[in-house]
Parts: sequence; C-alpha cells; structure tokens
Amino acid sequence: MATLIDQEFFARLHALNEKFAASVPATLARLEQLRAQFDPAAADAILVKELHQSLHTIAGSAATFGFRVFGAQARQLEQRLRVLMAFELIAPKDWNDWLLALDAYIVWARQDPKAATYPGQPD
Repeated sequence: MATLIDQEFFARLHALNEKFAASVPATLARLEQLRAQFDPAAADAILVKELHQSLHTIAGSAATFGFRVFGAQARQLEQRLRVLMAFELIAPKDWNDWLLALDAYIVWARQDPKAATYPGQPD
C-alpha cells in the first residue's frame, strides 16, 4: 500500500507531467521561430546558442515526463549541433542538412511528441 508521501510525490509528478505536456506546443513554436530566423549562409552565434539551449532543455527533461523519443531525438540534434559549433567555419550545406533534420523533428513532434518511435530509427 502506498504511503501518503508516495501519493503526494506521484501527484506532484503527475502535475509536472501535465505542465511539461502543455509546454510542448510553445517549445515547438519557439524552435520554429528560431529556425525561421536561421540563415545557413551566415549563422548567427547567438541564434545557434539559443537553438542548442532549447534542444538541451528538451533532451534533459522529456524522458522524465514520459516523452522518451522526443527527448532522445532532441539529444541527437543537440549533439550534431554541438559538433557544428566546434568549427570556426561551417558550410551552408552542413547547416542545411542540420536544419532539415530539425524540420523533420518539429513536424514529427507536432503530430505526437509522445510517440514511441521516430521515422528512420530502430524501434
């Protein structure tokens, strides 16, 4: 039998789950806004940093709240972005490849951010 403390803990966790789920559309809208401002021919370092931070936040929080694949895909995008950030010069094609992956992630997440699979990824 669950103790009162367990019940309170799970009630708080459920409330945090609901809060995270409710924040997903705004999070995706923010990613879309940042993406729309992104110029692959002249990447803005502040914009890149903000994209990185947004993906890092998603990756760090999503699995905790039952959005495992949503978080894992954000982590992959974040890691790819971190590699690009390590170079002084990045070709527009490399930025475009990354942006296409970001676009696909946003489209997928808009459909069902709690989905258990991501297209092209093993189950």
